[in-house]
Amino acid sequence: MVTSSHEASHRIFQDRPELLSPVFRVLGLRLPPKAAVEVLTPDATELRPLERRVDSVLRISPSEGPGFLLAIEAQGRRDPHKASSWTYYLAYLRAKYDLPALLLVVCQDRATARWAAGPFVTGIDGWTALRTHPLVLGPDNVPVITDPEEVRRNLAMAAFSAMTHGRDQDSSAILEALAQALATAEPDSAAYYSELLEIGLGDTPARNTWRHLMRTMGTFFPGRGTLVEETFLEGRAEGLAKGKAEGLAKGKAEGLAMGKAEAVLRFLRARGIDVPDAVIERVTAVTDPDELDRLLDRAVAVTSAEELFDAE
Repeated sequence: MVTSSHEASHRIFQDRPELLSPVFRVLGLRLPPKAAVEVLTPDATELRPLERRVDSVLRISPSEGPGFLLAIEAQGRRDPHKASSWTYYLAYLRAKYDLPALLLVVCQDRATARWAAGPFVTGIDGWTALRTHPLVLGPDNVPVITDPEEVRRNLAMAAFSAMTHGRDQDSSAILEALAQALATAEPDSAAYYSELLEIGLGDTPARNTWRHLMRTMGTFFPGRGTLVEETFLEGRAEGLAKGKAEGLAKGKAEGLAMGKAEAVLRFLRARGIDVPDAVIERVTAVTDPDELDRLLDRAVAVTSAEELFDAE
């Protein structure tokens, strides 16, 4: 079953391909310079009615030389069926795109990461037909990033570090550094990583820590009970309450206007007057209650729908 945290663990590579460069360094591989990254369809289904789907597939195209494919799987536990699935994915992608293919498995716990490293052998005793060696990212090789300056330089890698170490004691330090960096980050990036981490941390205590940090991100000393923090939290609560009240009032007013507009149209039809689309659009576009009352009064006397808007 695909979970939200599962989705976040591989989706970040699609949304933030700049993450590939530091990840390849962690894995001891060299990412070609000036490489273009393209997201491919993860569907690996053939004509048979058996669906096979890779979590993410990226095509890496360097400025010079041949490219390659990177299949990315998020794995939360040992699964004996994955040995054959992963072998199939690599063989299928190689045949479909005529490019070399690598498999990257992302794990959030050490036991699963050790298992996912394989190798997974296809064959019989004494003869190996295929041997699958996944690349694995997990708590043992993904660095713990707690320096706010380093976080600012690479938000994608810091967020990935936080998700990978979400079950470790180090998670709070990573999240605090991320919260500080996001407080001064570009708004779209701050919103993206804030939501990504809340999803990617899954059902862990780190998720609650992150939600608390996001609630108090407007203060430099969260949790200290300072006047600034109290004012920030009170203002946030008042803002939410005001927004809710304004939303209810607006919704009530819009509902009342829609009801009056419908009454005007129904009254005309009840009198046997044809109401063209242009008149319907004009009537339903009116939001002023007084104006709608005037239209309702005029609907009593007009002989055609168009006369509703004629000058007196």
